[in-house]
Amino acid sequence: MPAQDVYHNAVKQALIKDGWTITADPFYISYGDVNVFVDLGAEKPIAAEKEGRKIAVEVKSFIGRSVVRDMEQAVGQYVLYQSLLNKTEPERALYLAIDNQTYEGVFRRIGFHTLFEENRIRLLVVYVNTEEIVQWIE
Repeated sequence: MPAQDVYHNAVKQALIKDGWTITADPFYISYGDVNVFVDLGAEKPIAAEKEGRKIAVEVKSFIGRSVVRDMEQAVGQYVLYQSLLNKTEPERALYLAIDNQTYEGVFRRIGFHTLFEENRIRLLVVYVNTEEIVQWIE
């Protein structure tokens, strides 16, 4: 199994505080001869008589030597995981979880922001110190 990101537990706790039930840590996807682990799987009931939402969350800290390299890795993983989810669990939404400082300092750059819009990458922004969700970006 892959190592956990430094913000893994903060994101997990933020989801729990927001009413999500963690169903997998990590969340395993298998399709054909490809097997991967997304950091978290979670579900949130909407109402007693309705089926709840299901998500998979990949946590990224962006603390490497190169922001561009971190971005390449994050986007590559996201695209791979989304493709596999489309085949195995199309009802499950994939999110890339990042801390608020990374969102403000990196993801709001025009070049990176455009990348996320064009590729329809969903973001989950978290305050890691207080383990709270700041925003969901679709």
